[in-house]
Amino acid sequence: MSERGGRTGGGGGPVLLGVRHHGPGSARAVRAALEQCTPAAVLIEGPPEADELVPLAAREDMRPPVALLAHALDDPGRAAFWPLAEFSPEWAAMRWALEHGVPVRFIDLPAAHSLAADAPDGGARADAEETDGTADVRVDPIRVLAEAAGYDDPERWWEDVVEHRGDGAGPGADALAPFAAVAEAMGALRETYGDGGSSRAPGSAAREPAGEGGHPCEDGPPRSAATSTDLVREAHMRLRLRAARREFGDDLAVVCGAWHVPALAQRTTMTADRRLLKGLPKVKTAVTWVPWTHRRLSRRSGYGAGIASPGWYGHLFSAPDRPVERWLTKVAGLLREEDYAVSSAHVIEAVRLAEALATVRGRPLAGLTELDDAVRAVMGDGTDAPSLLIHDRLVVGEVLGEVPEDAPAVPLQRDITRSQRALRLKPEALERELELDLRKETDAGRSHLLHRLRLLDVPWGEPVRSRGGTGTFRETWRLRWAPELAVRVAEAGMWGTTVPAAAIAKAASEATGAATLAEVTALAERCLLAQLPDALPVVMRALADRAALDADVGHLAQALPALVRSVRYGDVRGTDAAALREVATGLAERIFVGLPPACLGLDADGAAEMRGHLDATHRAVALLAPPPAQPGGLRARWAQVLRAVSERDAVAGVIRGRATRLLLDDGELGDGGAERLMGLALSPGTAPADAAGWIEGFAGGGDGGMLLVHDERLLALVDGWLTGVPDAAFPDVLPLLRRTFAEYDTGVRRTLGELIRRGPAATPGGPAGDAMAAPGFGPGLDRDRAAAALPTLRLLLGLEQRGFDDERADERADDGRDGRPCDRQDDGRDGRPCDRPDDRPYGRAEGRPGRTESPEDLTGVAS
Repeated sequence: MSERGGRTGGGGGPVLLGVRHHGPGSARAVRAALEQCTPAAVLIEGPPEADELVPLAAREDMRPPVALLAHALDDPGRAAFWPLAEFSPEWAAMRWALEHGVPVRFIDLPAAHSLAADAPDGGARADAEETDGTADVRVDPIRVLAEAAGYDDPERWWEDVVEHRGDGAGPGADALAPFAAVAEAMGALRETYGDGGSSRAPGSAAREPAGEGGHPCEDGPPRSAATSTDLVREAHMRLRLRAARREFGDDLAVVCGAWHVPALAQRTTMTADRRLLKGLPKVKTAVTWVPWTHRRLSRRSGYGAGIASPGWYGHLFSAPDRPVERWLTKVAGLLREEDYAVSSAHVIEAVRLAEALATVRGRPLAGLTELDDAVRAVMGDGTDAPSLLIHDRLVVGEVLGEVPEDAPAVPLQRDITRSQRALRLKPEALERELELDLRKETDAGRSHLLHRLRLLDVPWGEPVRSRGGTGTFRETWRLRWAPELAVRVAEAGMWGTTVPAAAIAKAASEATGAATLAEVTALAERCLLAQLPDALPVVMRALADRAALDADVGHLAQALPALVRSVRYGDVRGTDAAALREVATGLAERIFVGLPPACLGLDADGAAEMRGHLDATHRAVALLAPPPAQPGGLRARWAQVLRAVSERDAVAGVIRGRATRLLLDDGELGDGGAERLMGLALSPGTAPADAAGWIEGFAGGGDGGMLLVHDERLLALVDGWLTGVPDAAFPDVLPLLRRTFAEYDTGVRRTLGELIRRGPAATPGGPAGDAMAAPGFGPGLDRDRAAAALPTLRLLLGLEQRGFDDERADERADDGRDGRPCDRQDDGRDGRPCDRPDDRPYGRAEGRPGRTESPEDLTGVAS
């Protein structure tokens, strides 16, 4: 290497520009170096298969971050990414070359070899040298250089000396000087620690397998136990460099990881390099451009040079001047959008504080640490809440790149792009919610596309609970496009060239290979949601076959809800679901027959699982046979099954209690039915643990507490049983009760405590007071409190509001004071019999004007 670092073979050789990937300082330095040396060709570390894709980088509709995607044609899941951001040195070199009409060549190991090395039967070819068991001592070159400069944080040192640099020392400065220093430092490190980054030891030869996509971290030495892959790559780079020198001459510029610069400058023979490449496995590959995101740049992938703050680095690269002021202005704008009270005075003060901190800490420019401290102190009032928001939205960012529509892609990807454009559904890196009204044609098309992609294992959208309503014509999706979905699309391309065709083929394959009945019913539901009627015949055949052979009640109960939902969605979406309804009815009948014996002899875990099956079947029957129940119909037969389960002593208490609760909710228990069953379950002859399980099944869940609040008779039974639990059995009962009551809301628990402290209004079977108690209420009626609610009840029930004057006028009319005869028999004015008893309130019957309704009357109307 010459004195002008970065040249090989003397002062006239190619310029070697060693960089750290995804660094704004390195990108600016590379561009300045290319402007100074004006090479005849630019060689970049990357897969040679991508040479034909370079011209697309000059298009206006190509917006970084983007990535080169290479995948094996016979197995698209084996793929590799080479991500490039606007501030990546490779991207800067590529754009400079395209702007100046200079050829670009990629010189790294071909993806055909690196992907073949990742194959299960491939594996990277190892060197003939074997290790002697000496432990490798890995070294981070940036850390070594930082420690030599007196820094304890290598990232901070790199930012101070490289990333936070401006455009150099000014006009006339040697743009190649920084690369010469880096090359010299890396050469010294490789001499000290070896080519693999481990300390020199006789016979030691560390080896590194391929990283994600077959490319290890290239800013420093390999971090695994083998160096053979790295040596092979460097040998291929040297061969490509020789070929480029024959084609373009020595006036070349090479942009590569700084660690590789000494290896490329090393004098080796072509025969030795070819020997390293001999016998490498190889697969057929396809390469294209795909969009990337800043969030994915923050992970270790592709080059292995993932960074923690891509948004901040992008700002440093794009800001023309005063990066600190511009950054804090962005921060203020973001906080204002989130309703933080931030003014221009906050920005000014934060800038002053950040610059002061940088000066005190000896930094050339305020970094993220100083900016974060300033934002926390000035704009966040000492809290970390704004800092977390800023980190997610600005420091990392949600930027999604774009690639030209005519870029190479699998046919399925092109069809997805066409569908996205037709449905006006643009992929975005920022997570967002999408509300769909399935009664609209466009929204229905969006729903079908998202469901079909989920069927193809391309989870662009995730269905979530709708906040706008519970109607089946509404759907809510959480959308977020991730770069790795491009690989999923490539994998799904094996099923077809269009989204519907691929989804149908995938559904048919899954139906044939489904292992359980629940999987088939779930698949039928997904096919209906995705509007794939052509897939249903195959799915229905598989469903009928599985249902005929599966006699397990648990499996049938797991399968029924999805099948019933399919019937329901088929009705709403205009799909013929008659065959599904027939199968669902048959499954329900088989559950009715097998459920009672299946509930016998279960342990605690089995009983809890069966309780879940009971709830799921109940919900499914409610959808399949909505009320009112027809005599002998599906709903009536289900009620008989629940009644049989609730009255069978051999069934676990939690199941009997749940069956009783379901019967009570459906109004299938007569007066005192719930009390009778609870009294039997909580009788002294029942084991306390089994009784506690009954309470858990009956009153468990979020709504169980409200049942006890509004029915004090049931609460009195629970209270009486609990006070009679023997001391020896109470520790066994307590966990069950605590689990039951812990599910209630705080307000419900507080109300129950107040009711228990006050005591029951009346004991079951005791005196009723002055009136019979309505079901669910205490005895007697507080007429004054009830009268206060009468105006509101009249308004809700649509009855005419009556005032005191109207009532008096009606009374006078009835008494004959308005000239009409009175019809009261005891009045004696006309001798006609009166049709109103003396103790009946004045007015007309049935809520007509003139009647003063009693609270009991309005209660009857409401019911």
